[in-house]
Amino acid sequence: MIELTEEQRQALQGQDPPRLVDPSTKETYVLLRADVYDRLKGLLEDNLPGMQEVALLVEEAMKEDDVNDPLLEGYQKYLEGP
Repeated sequence: MIELTEEQRQALQGQDPPRLVDPSTKETYVLLRADVYDRLKGLLEDNLPGMQEVALLVEEAMKEDDVNDPLLEGYQKYLEGP
């Protein structure tokens, strides 16, 4: 584990969450307290839907949208052709 210097500890007081830049890669990182990270990680792991779930959600949303689309019948006739 890396311990913070006094300068780093003071920097944590200013920004929420603090952002750090790696000088060699110029990549930016966000520093979170361990309890916040653990809570976010748990939420993401528990609630990320799989591809099949996403497909079903999109299909359901499209059905609801189609029901309320007054021009849907015209679109379907256009796609079928003459």
